[in-house]
Amino acid sequence: MPDRPAMKRIILKLSGEAFAEAGSSSGVDPEIARRVASEVAAVADDGVEVGVVVGGGNMVRGAAFAERGMDRSTADHMGMLGTVINALALQDALEREGKETRVQTAINMQEVAEPYIRRRAMRHLERGRIVIFAAGLGAPYFTTDTTAAQRALEIGADVILKGTQVDGVYDRDPNLHDDATRYDHIDFLSALNQGLKVMDATALSLCMDNDLPIVVFRLLEAGNIARVVAGDQVGTLVSSGR
Repeated sequence: MPDRPAMKRIILKLSGEAFAEAGSSSGVDPEIARRVASEVAAVADDGVEVGVVVGGGNMVRGAAFAERGMDRSTADHMGMLGTVINALALQDALEREGKETRVQTAINMQEVAEPYIRRRAMRHLERGRIVIFAAGLGAPYFTTDTTAAQRALEIGADVILKGTQVDGVYDRDPNLHDDATRYDHIDFLSALNQGLKVMDATALSLCMDNDLPIVVFRLLEAGNIARVVAGDQVGTLVSSGR
């Protein structure tokens, strides 16, 4: 199996559901935000430059609203605003951990966040600040998975860490199939061909074309982010296989 990538600068991808309290798929649980912030802060304290891309599915899922008759562009913009709520919640939790942060948004809302500017984001990272990227790419029809891939490539991240509710990538849904098999490593093309839910196809293709590895792991297991960054065998590595 390929070696785990060196992790000096990372993008951590968090779904909106990661912010919701147990048993719910909506809202923000401040305790969960605190737990995530504590884990992220520990990694940053070790000198890793951390960017975070947040989803908004716990607030608004644009595609689901569009299926119920709402204009897709409108629904997606509502979802982008939902990601800003999550970003601000995480920023507050990180600052309570003593970390300096910046929220950058792809939609201009200067009263609460900076606009996304690539070079400014990189400068923040170099200075040890945690940068939280919100509002997706600022355009409808693109997921926050694709945002994570795009931002990671733009800022020169070594890897995308995708924190999920399961401990890696499986050949089938482990919540529905007791005999589901977890992969320690899978290459991009196999993941695409098998339709595995690593990231959406656009994001996965972008990572494949640019040889950007992804590690999928269970987010809310204490110490997991630090173990992934240290190169331990945690979750599933998705890479070119070389």
